[in-house]
Amino acid sequence: MQVMDKQKFNTAEYNFAFLDEGSKREIRRKTLKAVAIPGYQVPFGSRELPIGRGWGTGGLQLTLSLIGQTDIVKVIDQGSDDSVNAVSIRRLIEETSHIQTTENSREATIIQSRHRIPEERLQDGQILVLQVPEPEPLRQVEAREEITKIQHGEMNYSGIWLTLYESIVKWGAVTRGADYPVLVHERYIMAPSPIPRWDNPKFHQASHLTLLGAGREKKIYAIPPYTNVRSLQFDDYPFEVESFPGLSCRHCGAEESFMDEITDGVTGQTIYQCSDTDYCNRRREQSGEGNS
Repeated sequence: MQVMDKQKFNTAEYNFAFLDEGSKREIRRKTLKAVAIPGYQVPFGSRELPIGRGWGTGGLQLTLSLIGQTDIVKVIDQGSDDSVNAVSIRRLIEETSHIQTTENSREATIIQSRHRIPEERLQDGQILVLQVPEPEPLRQVEAREEITKIQHGEMNYSGIWLTLYESIVKWGAVTRGADYPVLVHERYIMAPSPIPRWDNPKFHQASHLTLLGAGREKKIYAIPPYTNVRSLQFDDYPFEVESFPGLSCRHCGAEESFMDEITDGVTGQTIYQCSDTDYCNRRREQSGEGNS
């Protein structure tokens, strides 16, 4: 099993998983409410953590309040297990809980992610925690919190539809890439976090639980398993994901994954590789190439 060894640290001055039990209970209660009302933003008392707000504190508080001794946690940033953000958060979880962590999406019981959903479909019993910088999908058209609450209550989402329409008028297509709004359970329009459009379809009727946390904005919201989630679209301008026609990953040869565009520092050429490093590494192992 591809699981990292537990590290032994002197953390006697910390509670298990850093947060005190009272804070965990409060976050769990708000999480249960979010699960009961899919797509609804539930305010919560965001706690201070030893990382800056805006660097994943909302998702991290969800993870720390949910993990137990038997959990296995995976942390990724834009698909990568090795980015600074992912490594720092994973180390904090390890040092304050001593639970197992992994880079394998299949083995993890909790996956905390920034800007991506793992390429392979998650399974029943797994929890996906997404870090969210701006949870309010109406914020770009309405700055006042008290007004956006009324608009959600009245299902008045004309402002969002107007921004999509203006994009079509100006550019001939909806040009919005990441954080493309979705309608959850035919009720609330929700910001899915800055994941690419490629990942939006993975929400619909997913067998796993998705939790979204915004520490700076103090909001938690959720998509329960087997919930209808659809990206906003017009009849004559249907929603489309990114496409990479004729391109393949330079490492594993995949043609059906979301790819990062990279400029080779030596040749100056544009090359492509899988955003999801675990997915890419597994394909290479299956083909006998290993991690070379």
